[in-house]
Amino acid sequence: RQGSELSGWAMGRWTYEGIDLNHNFADLNTALWDAEDNDLVPHEFPNHYIPIPEYYTFANATVAPETRAVIDWMQRYPFVLSANLHGGELVVTYPFDMTRTYWKAQELTPTADDGVFRWLATVYATSTLAMASEERRLCHYDDFTRFGNIINGANWHTVPGSEWGAWGRGGGSQGPPPPRHHPSLSCTGMNDFSYLHTNCFEITVELSCDKFPHASELPAEWENNRESLLLYMEQVHRGIKGVVRDRETEQGIANAIISVDGINHDVRT
Repeated sequence: RQGSELSGWAMGRWTYEGIDLNHNFADLNTALWDAEDNDLVPHEFPNHYIPIPEYYTFANATVAPETRAVIDWMQRYPFVLSANLHGGELVVTYPFDMTRTYWKAQELTPTADDGVFRWLATVYATSTLAMASEERRLCHYDDFTRFGNIINGANWHTVPGSEWGAWGRGGGSQGPPPPRHHPSLSCTGMNDFSYLHTNCFEITVELSCDKFPHASELPAEWENNRESLLLYMEQVHRGIKGVVRDRETEQGIANAIISVDGINHDVRT
């Protein structure tokens, strides 16, 4: 009923209760960056598996039941690779999605694993037919072909929780945005949360200019993305993998921290 590409970018984004599920995850970025600014990472503040703030767990916190269920799912299963599938553009974005300078709407904000994220985004972008086609058209105003159809999420737009509507998308409020540190505003996107709270590396794939494709168009959308999805899943086999064992007992060691020189982001078994 909305038409193919006639509805606005916000259509279908919020729940009945008015919560944007994709930007409803706990803000762990701010705590990490504050700790980094005070030289507390990683000896006094972790650079991975950052705990969820207490205020976010309160029963009256503005957290959708769907969000709580997804977080519980992520905590129960040790995912290492994931992708959000969106519509309305043709581009692959990678973390961070939140700008480090809280009042900026756009700012290049790479993670400690920027090279890996850029590779993951490129794998998908170069194999999906809609993006790789020489006849690829612009969806709106941004020409992502200049960047190989990938972009750092924060360098496209930021997702600082409740500030999103008023500040991230030019919602009309005047003056500087409110401090990001206020608990009621401290939410962010799923990609940043996955990276900082779990072992999971997650990107966002904007699959098509069409946010609401007709049923007759779905087979073509599947063909556009089938090979990309398979290639992306295969990336779990890249890098070092194995089992960390006790030298004497040969038993596997749970929650062993693995650090790599030059990368300020550890992972756990």
